[in-house]
Amino acid sequence: MAHYDVIIKNGTVFDGKGNKPENIDIGIAGENIKKVGDLTGVSADKVIDAKEKYVCPGFIDLTSHSDTYWTLFAYPSQESLIRQGITTILGGNCGSSLAPLVGEQNLKIMGGQAGALKANINWQSLDEFFSELKRRKIGVNFATLVGLKTLFDSSGEDFKQTQFLLEKSLDEGAFGLSTNLGIMRKNGFFRDRLEDLFKIVAKNGGITKHHLEDESKNILPSVSFLIQKSRISGAPLHISHFKVLGKNSWSFFEAVLNMINNTRKEGIALSVDFFPYERTGSDLFMLLPAWLKRMNRKEIMEILSSGPEKNEKRKEVIEHLKNLTLHYDKIIIASSWHGANDTGKTILEISELTELNPEEVILNLLKINELHVSIFSEVISMEHIKKLAAEKYSVIASDGAGYDFSIKTKNLPHPRSFGAFPRAMRLFVKESGLLKWEEMIYKMSGLPASIINLKDRGVIAKNNKADIIVFNPEEISDYATYKNPFQYSKGVEYVLINGKIVLSDSLLMGKFAGQVLSRIS
Repeated sequence: MAHYDVIIKNGTVFDGKGNKPENIDIGIAGENIKKVGDLTGVSADKVIDAKEKYVCPGFIDLTSHSDTYWTLFAYPSQESLIRQGITTILGGNCGSSLAPLVGEQNLKIMGGQAGALKANINWQSLDEFFSELKRRKIGVNFATLVGLKTLFDSSGEDFKQTQFLLEKSLDEGAFGLSTNLGIMRKNGFFRDRLEDLFKIVAKNGGITKHHLEDESKNILPSVSFLIQKSRISGAPLHISHFKVLGKNSWSFFEAVLNMINNTRKEGIALSVDFFPYERTGSDLFMLLPAWLKRMNRKEIMEILSSGPEKNEKRKEVIEHLKNLTLHYDKIIIASSWHGANDTGKTILEISELTELNPEEVILNLLKINELHVSIFSEVISMEHIKKLAAEKYSVIASDGAGYDFSIKTKNLPHPRSFGAFPRAMRLFVKESGLLKWEEMIYKMSGLPASIINLKDRGVIAKNNKADIIVFNPEEISDYATYKNPFQYSKGVEYVLINGKIVLSDSLLMGKFAGQVLSRIS
């Protein structure tokens, strides 16, 4: 008779494909699921009794910044993600990845970030980066895209070199290409050539994934542009952290959804992810006008440093900010390099303390902190979030990073890093009944796996990798807030990653069972 390393019995099992649950057992040997069915009387080294609990595939977070926020290095356990039930993350988002790193300027920028967290950059290629991660060991599975801005900085604006580096990175296991055209210098140079890069991605079976160039008043042309490039190239298209920012732009939401649905009817692969919060976590820098964001850092700092009475461009920036009609009482400073006393305060509070108008506060904060200021801003409609959750092509993603309680900082991460997935279950299943459990779980497991063509995860099936969670449906919830984000979610009781139990009876076991995932393996 077969003997297993782990048996999960008596649980209500959701397969991750959206099917109704079954009361069946799961037998695990090594890294894989070996049997799904009745295992009565079968022995195992460890038996998990999941009576009155739900069992499902580990969740897959398609928009993670654990790599570019360097938390994979600083907090390798990624406990805030594991306690949400996340077992796999996709990095390299929003145009930036940690490889390839070629060229003095790129290494200098990344080296400065890594040095602050005592991470030594000893790689250039994606393959070398993967080797470093394998040597260090990580708490969750990690896959990555390659970022367009990273390619751009590494190629020295040589398009042939960009194509070469993209092809090489895909050959070494990247799952596709990510972009953020809103921060690209010489934007026009690459806009006209994007379809050539998309064709390389399509040829290699990858995906293109995008931080929209404009998520507010120009969201329609931003989405339309990417659809056009996808239509020509044949590359699958995925929009990261999809949302429409600001009340003045909310009227575009229905038109964007119609555009997406019509595009999907054409047979074009188009999907989106979103986080279930009304406040976005972003860089204060992103509020600046597009023409300014495309300048280099030195040029931007010169404009910000000029006196308001001397510089016409600075006046243009002030007028741009005023025209955004921002709610300054709802924009919270989350982090800054040199303004620890400002953390947790709103722009309005700082304005009242300094007796400066809010627009001047924004420019001063950016100037003092050399553009490194992050914010929480309430600019997303909950009605839109719920409509998006109901769409068949949408998946949940954190747009955050993994942390643990060893973190020592006055800065505030967005609560989504601690609670995005349980919050979605609470809002859309438990409280509103908008989605059934099997539909919600599908959006967190099987669907994201299919979007990036991850074949052996996201679904509970024989021979798939044993990334599995057991959670209490009555207790599952988020607790992290904007003022106090350092609160783990509750309700996830067991987490298995590659067959190893990393969370047992809600206790972290100290095991680093995550693997580096390659598209070509």
